[in-house]
Amino acid sequence: MYEMTKKLRVGDDVKEMIPQAVIAGLWDRLKAMRKEKLLIDSTMAIMFSDDYEDNKIFFMTLQKSGSFANEYEMAYDGPKDFLGHGTIVIIKDRPRTIQMSISDANKAEDTNDDATDEQK
Repeated sequence: MYEMTKKLRVGDDVKEMIPQAVIAGLWDRLKAMRKEKLLIDSTMAIMFSDDYEDNKIFFMTLQKSGSFANEYEMAYDGPKDFLGHGTIVIIKDRPRTIQMSISDANKAEDTNDDATDEQK
């Protein structure tokens, strides 16, 4: 599971919302979790904390519907405007690729926001 020789794919939705340095950090964290034998499910959710420091951000990984969670910090000193929106990144292990995308829950929220804006 999560064989790192597979093609790593990042969805356009992720690229639009998450800085490239953070995306690279998430791939590094996934590689480290594989080495540490902490990957137990083919789907993992990553939730970002609203809290941050000047040179680091915090996030949590969830597997098995949230029953297996780990907290991490990542060195990052770039813009933090992507935090505080409840964004959830999903990483899925597929037969030939490992795919990173934005959660369907976030996409549904965006659709609801658009509908609200149109009603105004």
